[in-house]
Amino acid sequence: KRRLELALAVAHRPSVVFLDEPTASLDVETRAALHDLLRELREQGTTIVLSTHDMAEAESLADHVVILLQGSVVTSGTPKQITAAGSSLTKVSVRTATRCFNGAPFPGIVRSEVQGEYTVYFTDRPAASVSAILDHIEARGTELIDLRVERPKLEERFLELTRNTVVSA
Repeated sequence: KRRLELALAVAHRPSVVFLDEPTASLDVETRAALHDLLRELREQGTTIVLSTHDMAEAESLADHVVILLQGSVVTSGTPKQITAAGSSLTKVSVRTATRCFNGAPFPGIVRSEVQGEYTVYFTDRPAASVSAILDHIEARGTELIDLRVERPKLEERFLELTRNTVVSA
């Protein structure tokens, strides 16, 4: 039924489409197909205004995000701008051929932990941290097997913003 409703809504190639929670209660396959259709419409120049509670969906589909709390704008910008502005930490996961870190201090690291074969660092200065970690690996002459840098997700930033924001009436 939802597919038919959306097909009818876009059949005449509108310049703007308003969608309110279009993927709520959809199965994974149908949700993926809808996301593909939304990307296709955007590429064809259609402006899509999407209301969603799914932050992963907003992060993957949106060019611009507006976060509302009790009807007031808490923040707006690109998903990258919004996630970069928060206090959430960037996760840096490193796997080397031999364990070479042994508690070595790196700039910007707030905490670290070992997760299986990976040493995982949480940093508020990812560029400085990654650079120092790579220098450390090279200085120890060990092989870098894997390095992953994960920015905070929009969902984390959303929770940070909405937990700490009081909207006055």
